[in-house]
Amino acid sequence: MDWKAVVGGNVRRLRTERGLTQEQLAFEAGIDLTYEGGIERGKRNPSLMVMVRVAEALGVTPSELLKPLP
Repeated sequence: MDWKAVVGGNVRRLRTERGLTQEQLAFEAGIDLTYEGGIERGKRNPSLMVMVRVAEALGVTPSELLKPLP
């Protein structure tokens, strides 16, 4: 399973459901905009702490980012 793609897909889905832009999410999570975009494209391998910050910015638990897409 491609876990970077799973995390990226979940981040993108949750971000759009909340009506946030990539820039807004990156700001709230305290990460660079290009890094956030790389996460969503499945090109970046975020550390645990980055995943926690992104999850908090999205209002979910980090485990929500690891749920395989149906």
